[in-house]
Amino acid sequence: MTARVGVVVFPGTNCEHDVAEALRRLGGEARMLWHQDPDLHGVEAVVLPGGFAHGDYLRPGALARFSPVMGAVADFAAAGGPVVGICNGFQVLTEAGLLPGALGVNRSLRFVCRPVRLRVERTGTVLTGQAEAGQELVVPVNHFSGAYRVDPATLERLEAAGQVVLRYLENPNGSQGDVAGVCNEAGNVVGLMPHPERASDPLQGGTDGQVLLRSLLAAALDRSASGARR
Repeated sequence: MTARVGVVVFPGTNCEHDVAEALRRLGGEARMLWHQDPDLHGVEAVVLPGGFAHGDYLRPGALARFSPVMGAVADFAAAGGPVVGICNGFQVLTEAGLLPGALGVNRSLRFVCRPVRLRVERTGTVLTGQAEAGQELVVPVNHFSGAYRVDPATLERLEAAGQVVLRYLENPNGSQGDVAGVCNEAGNVVGLMPHPERASDPLQGGTDGQVLLRSLLAAALDRSASGARR
């Protein structure tokens, strides 16, 4: 059985084919989903990839949240469907209210593009189901607005609830609490700034991102096996 993963494409998205190729390399099936189509076409997981959705006008993700596909993504997430937002996709998920917090400009006020060291803080999410707690990964970042921002009380609540999924061991952007990725309470919606698809090939930046993408594919297969309605 092959996991079917929908990759949402907004005007300005530029990492959709990277994600699709990485998923196919690991045995998954990637289907492109156009942002104006409110139908997810039977996929078992959804990825919002990186890029500059709608040109990042107003602020990253602010316009993408109104695309028709996001209503379907929200319904899918509410039903327990696996949803992952990478970089710009993480920004879209926060703007859409599917994840807490916001992503602000980097502390350096410069675009950052380099590999960073991460630590897996929580397993059992759709992105870390096959990872180990405390596992260290090297995955590249590529953003200008990647600093996770949230009020202190909410950050404390997220920490206590185990919703911090990935943490920077070398903070590249000034993210509060060194947060690199967070999830919703159920663990089926995850957003992260680093790009696991760019660390999934030994010839193109290493393979540390594979455990995250394999986890997503496994979550998709579990959903398919459960017979959940899509």
